[in-house]
Amino acid sequence: MKMIGIGDSGIENLLPQYMDWIEQSAVLVGGERHLAFFPQYQGEKIPIKGGIKPLVEKLQLETRNVVILVSGDPLFYGLGNVLAKKLAIEIYPHTSSIQLAFTKLQESWQDAYVTSVHGRSMKGLAQKIDGQKKVAILTDETNSPNAIATYLKAFGMTEYDAFVAENLEGENERCRHFTLDEMENAQFYPLNVVILKQRMPVQLSTMGIDDDAFIQRKPEKGLVTKKEIRVLSLHALELQIDSVAWDIGTCTGSVAIEMAKQAREGQVYAIEKNEYDLENCMQNQLRHRADITAILGKAPARLDEFPDPDAIFIGGTGGNMEELLEVCVKRLKPNGRIVINLATLENLVDAQRIFKSLHCDVSFIQASIARSKPILNLTRLQPLTPIFIVTARKIQEMEGEHS
Repeated sequence: MKMIGIGDSGIENLLPQYMDWIEQSAVLVGGERHLAFFPQYQGEKIPIKGGIKPLVEKLQLETRNVVILVSGDPLFYGLGNVLAKKLAIEIYPHTSSIQLAFTKLQESWQDAYVTSVHGRSMKGLAQKIDGQKKVAILTDETNSPNAIATYLKAFGMTEYDAFVAENLEGENERCRHFTLDEMENAQFYPLNVVILKQRMPVQLSTMGIDDDAFIQRKPEKGLVTKKEIRVLSLHALELQIDSVAWDIGTCTGSVAIEMAKQAREGQVYAIEKNEYDLENCMQNQLRHRADITAILGKAPARLDEFPDPDAIFIGGTGGNMEELLEVCVKRLKPNGRIVINLATLENLVDAQRIFKSLHCDVSFIQASIARSKPILNLTRLQPLTPIFIVTARKIQEMEGEHS
């Protein structure tokens, strides 16, 4: 069974050997656009549409000679990676659309950040590309160049100009330069690649964004996890670049936003019971270029809408600590971490007891921090409320669960 990459030029740029394999095959599999390049084909044609699972099951039983046609490089955001795990297959790539687009732009692409919004959500794109000097994006009809421009403008990412390459190697090939405003209002063919280039460098935020940089509830300012506590808590979570993380009681979203910047290839989910605070969280996401999923509710309600996490931050329990921690530990992946901030000794004792009963390894620190504050021509220290930062690591599955 062979998989052959093909471009929009059809048979024009296929090697003679590839043409021989296609002609000698009994079954030709591909998208309807690819199959249309071979109107004289004598064997059975199977169009790829709908789910991949039925196709895999059919091909696993196939004893005839099969050739599968896919766009560009099958292992570059293509079917090759999926089918190679299920079938005995030989793969022969064509030039990828990304390579072709950079060729048209006459730019190197080894230093580009490459991602895809083709057939997937644009959620999280902001933190993925923030600070990248050169970005290539595979698109689709929904996540079009227009939609990408609107998205980037919403997050204030106006340091980018765009290059859009359409119908590469096809009859209606077209390549154009745009500002984001221009790209938002232009018309495009469905098959295209977007390349973003920074017009100017941007200053990236480091871990520990200043408290005053977040929009907060007024007149009750201060409902934000303080920068120093936030940094210690994030460190305790041990987030990886692709972690799935929850922020329970997100309020202004300060912790969730910093989570997203650390786990920029992962996913961050937040829940907040106060509608006004949630609105602030949404505004802070745009301000700080972090695109997370934030919903209204009081945990543990609605947590079943989130995927199982690698890490959970809890800023407050809302008076139902035992139920909340039981749900969180049950959903947490093995060796995952929960970090909870507590202000009272009673809650610290309860948290330790509950976590230990749920087969977690528990440790905590007390953070007593004071900030310098000028007084006339002198300086004094102004203390923050002391906080217990409790870390629980799930060391085994709860009774009745399976790994």
